[in-house]
Amino acid sequence: MPVINRRQLLLGGLSLPLLALPSVGRTQVQASRVSFESLLRPTVHSGNEHWELTQRMSHYGVPGVAVAVLRDGRAVSLKGYGSRLAGHDFPIGPDTLFSVGSVSKVATAALCLKLVALGKLDLDRGVGRWLRRWRLPQGPEGDTSDISLRMLLSHTAGFNVHGFKDVQPSEPLPSLLQTLNGVPPALNKPLQRVDRAGSRSRYSGGGYMVAQAVIEDAMGQALDTLARRYLFAPLGMGRSRFDAAPSATTADIAHAHDGSGKPVALPRGWQSFPELAPSGLWTSARDLARLVEALCASYRKSGGFLPQALAIDMMTTVSPGTFGLGPRLAGEGSARIFHHAGANDSYKAYIEGNLDSGDGLVIVANGANGDVLGDEIRNAVSDSLEWPGDWSVKMNPAAATGLLDEFVGAYKRRADQSPELMGILDTSFDIQDLAVLRTPDGLELQAKGKRRSLEPVSSNRFVAPDSYIPAGTLQIAFNRGAMRGVQSLTVVAGGGVLVFDKQPTQVQSD
Repeated sequence: MPVINRRQLLLGGLSLPLLALPSVGRTQVQASRVSFESLLRPTVHSGNEHWELTQRMSHYGVPGVAVAVLRDGRAVSLKGYGSRLAGHDFPIGPDTLFSVGSVSKVATAALCLKLVALGKLDLDRGVGRWLRRWRLPQGPEGDTSDISLRMLLSHTAGFNVHGFKDVQPSEPLPSLLQTLNGVPPALNKPLQRVDRAGSRSRYSGGGYMVAQAVIEDAMGQALDTLARRYLFAPLGMGRSRFDAAPSATTADIAHAHDGSGKPVALPRGWQSFPELAPSGLWTSARDLARLVEALCASYRKSGGFLPQALAIDMMTTVSPGTFGLGPRLAGEGSARIFHHAGANDSYKAYIEGNLDSGDGLVIVANGANGDVLGDEIRNAVSDSLEWPGDWSVKMNPAAATGLLDEFVGAYKRRADQSPELMGILDTSFDIQDLAVLRTPDGLELQAKGKRRSLEPVSSNRFVAPDSYIPAGTLQIAFNRGAMRGVQSLTVVAGGGVLVFDKQPTQVQSD
């Protein structure tokens, strides 16, 4: 991947370097500033984009966002921007409550591991011993092998149900058991085992519902009650709660907005998220920063929220995927990070912690396009602090030369590739056939009826700017052999590699 020289990119655009900031306590942290607000840019970029945060909030129709930045394991900047409700002077603050979608999974995992540390649960024993309200279904071909918490937390248990639909304020809420069984008023399919336990990495919010059932049945208390005692209170996360539907009288809460920035989920102003463990956490930027601080500290030294050995276990990839026990993992050496994004319909969130330096980031937003805005904020913070291992890609238009016609054609996914090598692409890039098309402007990738532009980063490697891969970019490398012809292409993303073979050209007869 091309290397970006951030110092040259920024052209002296920083004001006060963050390293020059004085040490501050928790009560002072919101007054600190990190100079990223005028440095927003896309992940795939030309090197010339430098946008203002407020400008991009308006562009994407995101009324409010809060950002926390960590340095050496401590939050040194914490600030809100915009409004809790479009058209009103309701300022976003560090303690404003947001739905954070799948970031909930990291909090659930942290709670689960705390209970493991206390000897109340076990990561590697079959979870059937704790389940009281629901029985594990058989897997493919009658598979009844044990499923462990390690599998559930790392998305390797083999369950279906990727995620869940938002529930409108007027709609009934399903119970945990109704969600597991996929019966009304639940909006999802029944939980089923679609892979042999431990054989593949398949993202499953449904698996986290099983983890919730395990936690609650083992402890005899509701998830939120347990989280308040074992997670929120010890970490000072005073605004956080696992709550399907916060009441209309809840103070300092960010309202939901669609892609154009219009309020939705009326009259209350926010949807319901009854699937608590995978997506039902309501929290603030300050509270999430404390969670990231605690996980970084537990990994880096003993005496933290979690025993160091257990924190290291949490932050070690469970093959064949890219997840540890809860968070995603990416990068190497000084660039090794844990991270997770959250995306309910009208709320987006992102957390990140560097396991070497303790640097980190929290972003929460109350608009449907908050994830794209969040990517640009993350890029700006990374540039301003010169974080190592950034996954951004700078386009190279000069590389689009006369080779383009050689790349055009139909490609088929090669059979029997190793799940360990495919990694995240095994199930997240679930495509069998690709076509590479020539256009007046270059190349396009066509798959499942959708066409995406390909931008060159070298003479045979291209990036798909609008294809989302967590903590990465989707790149296509065309493999030219010694006889010059292109025999295959390689899809590369998030440490995974997936090969597609070029198909013979069909000759049409007269």
